[in-house]
Amino acid sequence: MGLADRQLTDRRYFDKQGAADVMMIRPVAFAGNPQTRASNAFQQVDSGSEDAANQAAALREFDGLAAALERAGVTVHRFEDTPEPHTPDSIFPNNWVSFHADGTVVLYPMLAENRRLERRLDLIEALSTKHGFHASRLIDLTRHEHTGRYLEGTGSLVLDRLHRVAYACVSPRTDLDVLGDFAQQLDYDIVAFEAHDANGKAIYHTNVLMSVGERFAAVCLDAIREDERDGVLSQLRGTGRAVVELSLEQMNAFAGNMLELGSSLTGSVVAMSQQAFDALTAEQRATLESSAGPIVAAAIPTIEKLGGGSVRCMLAELHLPKKKRL
Repeated sequence: MGLADRQLTDRRYFDKQGAADVMMIRPVAFAGNPQTRASNAFQQVDSGSEDAANQAAALREFDGLAAALERAGVTVHRFEDTPEPHTPDSIFPNNWVSFHADGTVVLYPMLAENRRLERRLDLIEALSTKHGFHASRLIDLTRHEHTGRYLEGTGSLVLDRLHRVAYACVSPRTDLDVLGDFAQQLDYDIVAFEAHDANGKAIYHTNVLMSVGERFAAVCLDAIREDERDGVLSQLRGTGRAVVELSLEQMNAFAGNMLELGSSLTGSVVAMSQQAFDALTAEQRATLESSAGPIVAAAIPTIEKLGGGSVRCMLAELHLPKKKRL
């Protein structure tokens, strides 16, 4: 039985690919994180900037992205970061938590010690008590931190929710043992591979080199180890998706860090940064628009430069079921 048939024969595979609701964390002290620089080649140091100026710029960029998503019909659930403890990367919540259509919430082990402080059970509780979501099961993978093994949420994992396949490039932040734990507990198949940038450095997160939508997949094949490329490409095409092949230069502009979302206005949209949008060709944009709907692009240069992540990293998709109204 092919992957395209699985969702038609098993009720477990009726998850939607793109969530219509997202959780975003509004920063209070955004800054470049020294604990993550060694493993994140996308992160740049700006020695001439001041923390206050960076925070102000990140706040403007955050608000601009959230507003653009809302105008496009995506429901944004904003939460404020807390001043203490200082969590410079709190703007990227998708690394510590994921939400699933059967009511499952997953907590993930993270490499940087100060990033582990981002995990907030009060936000999960608020999603239930104040925002109408139903969480029925909590899977806590954070115990793997004690043995130096990590899996940083939907940064490490690019999920094909329709066919229950998780794509993952192995890196200091993405461990095969934890991948196996995730796969067993959530009934996913794993497609693991190695990927490197032009300088031979391991790509720190899978979601900077690929994205999977309902009817498209974008991927930087040149970053994937040569003898593993055909396997990844075959897996993607086997689901009937249109494949948008990205260059290394486009990947470096965060073109792979896009995300399909549900929209109350157009059915679905594709969210990405302005830098990513500008890096795409007209043909690539047309494929995305015909496969998934309008592109929503927002300029977030400070967040991308100092944080080493882009739009997809800022969005935790809320696939949880909604509570029934009495």
